[in-house]
Amino acid sequence: MLEWEHSELPITTQADILSLNRSSLYYKPVPPSPEEIRLKHRIDEIYTQYPFLGSRRIAAILNTEGERIHRNTVQKYMQEMGLAAIYPGPNLSKRNLEHRIYPYLLRGVTIGRPNQVWGIDITYIRMRHGWMYLVAILDWYSRYVIDWQLDQSLEIGFVIDTVKRALHVNKPEIINSDQGSHFTSPQYIELLKDQNIRISMDGKGRAVDNIFTERFWRSLKYEEVYLHDYASPKETRKGVNRYIEFYNHYRPHQSLQYRTPASVYKGNKELIHR
Repeated sequence: MLEWEHSELPITTQADILSLNRSSLYYKPVPPSPEEIRLKHRIDEIYTQYPFLGSRRIAAILNTEGERIHRNTVQKYMQEMGLAAIYPGPNLSKRNLEHRIYPYLLRGVTIGRPNQVWGIDITYIRMRHGWMYLVAILDWYSRYVIDWQLDQSLEIGFVIDTVKRALHVNKPEIINSDQGSHFTSPQYIELLKDQNIRISMDGKGRAVDNIFTERFWRSLKYEEVYLHDYASPKETRKGVNRYIEFYNHYRPHQSLQYRTPASVYKGNKELIHR
């Protein structure tokens, strides 16, 4: 709506000027029910532990726990959460079928240096009264989190903004993602093509295609998110920021010969592959 320095037009006049339906200006979104929040949080826990399970099996687990929930409801919630089972074959469930997909470029490739391959993905982060979505970009050689962002919606903007910031840090040769609608969108594809970055997307064998990001999600949730009861988006951002700082700069990784991701990424220290 329009804002003026010393006065403000009545909202009805503003609506007429902008050709908006007046009733829509007074609409307040209905927040999710405590029951929906509780079920989505539990679905997230199950999915994080067993990312190969689909909605049918997750519904079965919930029912054995005493929940009376139909598979269709679980499927709907998982779609809203941006979750899809990691199948051993191509997973096209989240893809916009009008968007072009790209082949998986990394099968058999030895990743031997920083910025050779980045991975990007989105996950669900729970809060006491709702949830947010986290997008993160990892350097696959060092496991360093290049950039990340939290948002309360799954609009494409927060993904594009994160990629742009990451590209101010450095530029990968290849960036890998799943075949979700964000990563097959024209905005995302054109941004990478303009930078001459090769595009790779998970395909057959997806259970190992994006393993580094999946491990990071699991560490983040078990070591930070599930230990706290975030009351607000501000508190959630503070907690996630605290953990990523710890993960990048203080948490030794066995796969990095007990170095931190930051020391390997920024110091460009070569790992000894055995």
